[in-house]
Amino acid sequence: MPEHATANSLERYLGATIKDIRLSHGLTIADIAARSGISRGMLSRIENAQTASSLDTLSRLAQALGVSLAALFRGYDTKDGSAQMVKKGEGMEVVRRGTKRGHTYHLLAYDQGPKKFFEPFLISIDHDSETFPIFEHPGTEFIYMLEGEIEYRHGQNTYALKPGDSLTFRGDIPHGPEKLTQCPIRFLSITLYPGGDAA
Repeated sequence: MPEHATANSLERYLGATIKDIRLSHGLTIADIAARSGISRGMLSRIENAQTASSLDTLSRLAQALGVSLAALFRGYDTKDGSAQMVKKGEGMEVVRRGTKRGHTYHLLAYDQGPKKFFEPFLISIDHDSETFPIFEHPGTEFIYMLEGEIEYRHGQNTYALKPGDSLTFRGDIPHGPEKLTQCPIRFLSITLYPGGDAA
C-alpha cells in the first residue's frame, strides 16, 4: 500500500474514533476544544480526516476525551476475521450411525472448504437402547460430558463418565457407548482430523 494511502487511512480512522468517543460521552466539539486547547476548526478537520495530527495533539485530545493515547489506535489495522456463530438449538441435525437408536447429533460448526479440520457435535441420548454404534475414524476425538452418565468404550477399556468429565482418544481405535447409566445424556464430541481429512 502506498505511504500516502496508509496515512489517509490512519487519519480517517483516528478522526472517526475521536468523533465516536466524543459522541459516546455526550460532548460537543466546543467541549473538547475547551478541554484540549485545540481550536474547534482544527478539531473538526481532524474528525473529518482533513488534516494530519501530531502526537502532541492526539495526546491532548485523548486526555480531553478521558482515554489513553493507545485507546485511539486500539482497533487500527486489526484484521477483520470471520467467525461462525450457531445459536442455541440451531445446530444442524446430522444423520449418523446410532441416529435410529435414539442418538441425536447436532453439528455446531460447518466447514466451508474442501477439507474438514474438525467437527464439533452436541450428542443427545434421550432413552436407553440395547445396541450401540461402534465408530472408527481418523484423528483425535475429545468428549466432554454435560448431562447424565455413560460408560464409554475405547478399545479394550471402558470409562465411566459423569457431568464435567472429559475423555480424549485416538479415533482409529473402535469406540462408542458401552452402557447408558443415566439418561438423558448430553455430551460434546469434537474430532480433530489430521491434515484436514474427514472420514
